[in-house]
Amino acid sequence: MTRSKDSLFRDNIARMEGYAPGEQPQNIGWIKLNTNENPYPPSPSVAETVEKAARGRLQVYPDPLAKRFCEVAAEVMGCDADCILPANGSDENLTILMRTFVEAGESIAFPYPSYSLYRTLAEIQGANSIPIPLTTDWSWNWELTKASLQKAKIVFVPNPNSPSGNLWSVDEMIALAPPNGILVVDQAYIDFADDSQFEELWNSEIADRLVVTRSLSKSYSLAGIRMGFAVAKPELISGMRKVKDSYNCNTLSLAAGAAALEDREWMRHNTHRIRETRSRLMAELQAMGFQTNPSQANFVWATHPSEAHRTIYEQLKKQKILVRFMWYESLENPQEKPIDGLRISIGTDEDIDRLLSVLKEIV
Repeated sequence: MTRSKDSLFRDNIARMEGYAPGEQPQNIGWIKLNTNENPYPPSPSVAETVEKAARGRLQVYPDPLAKRFCEVAAEVMGCDADCILPANGSDENLTILMRTFVEAGESIAFPYPSYSLYRTLAEIQGANSIPIPLTTDWSWNWELTKASLQKAKIVFVPNPNSPSGNLWSVDEMIALAPPNGILVVDQAYIDFADDSQFEELWNSEIADRLVVTRSLSKSYSLAGIRMGFAVAKPELISGMRKVKDSYNCNTLSLAAGAAALEDREWMRHNTHRIRETRSRLMAELQAMGFQTNPSQANFVWATHPSEAHRTIYEQLKKQKILVRFMWYESLENPQEKPIDGLRISIGTDEDIDRLLSVLKEIV
């Protein structure tokens, strides 16, 4: 990797912009519908377990293999414990995957628009990005897609996708596996969908080249804990384990994660509430003239005929309501009008009532 003689940074780090997370105001009074957090608290057993762990041996390093957590996660997923790799949020697993499977100068592919962190991770690694443009209805141009797969060491696919919220089929996922690389199905939002798809993928012909990543930030309400895990055949997990930090998950996170996974009934109750609120929000937005994409996640992608999405975002922010204004430049011609819209996280019914009331005044 080259370096400009007057810079302390690697050239690719100096050039890149870095990933920009959603706004996180630290003062109270905000309605946060911008970072896809769960509006409901985690299972009460999480706090009890963390409190007990905090009174334990915090002076000792955590289990580097996180055996207890892996056993619980394996039970949830219906696989063996040696198929699980815990991480500091599913984002760390994406980083581990890049470091494990992609050399500098090699390529990754991902749908576009989708999660912008994939490109950032490629830039850090000194790898090339192959964004695969989606059609206007968020489906695949298969002729273009298959050509892109030939060069990819990893194909990252968030399913459900962000910002659109759509869920692609298992057959589509299988078709996206690169011939000489790994397919990573990023299932951060899958607990809000009608079908987890995991069993079909796990038993498919691409299983030996498949990694599924899960997050506990969304459906399990643990965004503040930073806990996730990857699921793959033991041969892939053993290679990824070489790359992770020695103690990448701390004692309290491992305890909280295991407790949350053990109370799946609590998670299902909350995701059901969110799905119901999601349906109501989509209907109300459509009644106000917004176009919404059918969502299988805990957010809704909304566009308005006025195309004044930035203005709507700014007017909401003045009322202390945060949604995510997002825009994506055209890949074919950066001079063309970008794709933009509002990604609105599903909050409590009271949060959504306030949002809709203010939106009616704005539009």
